Amino acid sequence: MAKESDSFSLVRLNIGGKKFCTTRDTLTQREPDSMLAAMFSGRHTVCQDPEKGFVFVDRDGKHFRHILNWLRDGVVPTLKNSEYAELLQEAEYYQLLGLIDGISDVMNQRNKNEELDTELTRIDIIKCIQSERVRFRGVNLSGLDLSKLDLSFADFSYACIKNVFFSRANLLCAKFRDVDAEGAIFHNATLRECEFTGANLRGALLAGASLQSANLQDACLIDCSFCQADLRSAHLQDADLTNANLEGAILVGANLKGAKLSNANLRGANLQRAYLRKVNLRDTHLEGAKLDGANLLGAIRRH
Repeated sequence: MAKESDSFSLVRLNIGGKKFCTTRDTLTQREPDSMLAAMFSGRHTVCQDPEKGFVFVDRDGKHFRHILNWLRDGVVPTLKNSEYAELLQEAEYYQLLGLIDGISDVMNQRNKNEELDTELTRIDIIKCIQSERVRFRGVNLSGLDLSKLDLSFADFSYACIKNVFFSRANLLCAKFRDVDAEGAIFHNATLRECEFTGANLRGALLAGASLQSANLQDACLIDCSFCQADLRSAHLQDADLTNANLEGAILVGANLKGAKLSNANLRGANLQRAYLRKVNLRDTHLEGAKLDGANLLGAIRRH
């Protein structure tokens, strides 16, 4: 009989209320640098329900079966574009770099094989950025793969960029004023000094993005992922960050005056010298956050 320490020993997981059973080998072999591999490598102690033996992870379990199947056989599931955006957020949380790249590859191939209902193609975009002035104001670019392109100073104001892939793109000083960017992917993109005033970024993925001094005033950032993003000196006045995930984000000197932070995750975030005056933090998760020098005058905090 296998011992508990053996790599093939059973592991019972409770992901946001959904129960799963797998092996330690599955969780550690394919993605050895992931969070799951670290949890079950034997180097760390994980807390289990003493009666049922389940390890609880506070995430939505909707797509966790796809996570497990990826770890078992390395195959990216066939999903709708909107579901890929959700799965990508989970892959980012669990630090599954291979799955992140796999989803990007599938989306790239899908965009090549299917006729997109857009006004421009990736090739058109590349031709445009070679010209002196780059403007895509009001253009429908939904679903395009614009990853890794140099789009610095481009103007996307009022455009429809739903589910567009901007992963690792250079968007320095780009303008996204009043864009519809729901579900857009900005994973590890350069967005320093960008303007997102009034933008709809609901459900967008900005994990690992560089957003220093970016202007996100009055933007809809509901359900956005900013995990490990750099938001130093960012302007977030009156932004709606309800349910947003800013775990580990850098918000040093950021201005959050009037921002909505209901159920926002700021665990481990750096909020030193941030402006949080009169902000309602009662339903905000701030465990492990750094608040040294932050302006909290009149802020409402949970008791």
